[in-house]
Amino acid sequence: MLDAATYTPRLKALYREQMRAALKEEFGYKNDMMIPKLDKIVLNMGIGEAVKDSKKIKSAQADLTAIAGQKAVITKARNSIAGFRVREEMPLGVKVTLRGDRMYEFLDRLITIALPRVRDFRGVKGSSFDGRGNYAMGIKEHIVFPEINFDQIDEVWGMDVIICTTAKTDAEAKALLKQFNMPFTS
Repeated sequence: MLDAATYTPRLKALYREQMRAALKEEFGYKNDMMIPKLDKIVLNMGIGEAVKDSKKIKSAQADLTAIAGQKAVITKARNSIAGFRVREEMPLGVKVTLRGDRMYEFLDRLITIALPRVRDFRGVKGSSFDGRGNYAMGIKEHIVFPEINFDQIDEVWGMDVIICTTAKTDAEAKALLKQFNMPFTS
């Protein structure tokens, strides 16, 4: 049985023991606080079909909660858009922000289990950084996660995964994610 007080996620321990030293040497940081680290991971599902059927939001919320291991929040429309039949405060999606141990556990499952299960997977784009050290990617089917029972889902949704780091540049962030074995194509 795991003791919650002494348990450390595998990637968090690897970061502390090996990755920090490698990054410090690669970029020549003078201070340990300059070494980039993961800040948070934000998962988002936009459910456009929720305009017609409000039950789909609850289903998506349950799926994202299972994937993240933390309760997902329903996001609502800020403005009314008549062309899309959207009214203000209408639920349109779900999101969850992961920090700490849950963040490292999710990243581990994403890299080792979920991404290899994607059909025709050849790696993730290495150019999807925002210029400030944050990485964004999309997953077309949320069913690649082992927490989702394929037989019990009613619809397959895509999701966005945004990995926020404390890195100042994209090169530092890419080096950090490469240390975590993120499968970049370029």
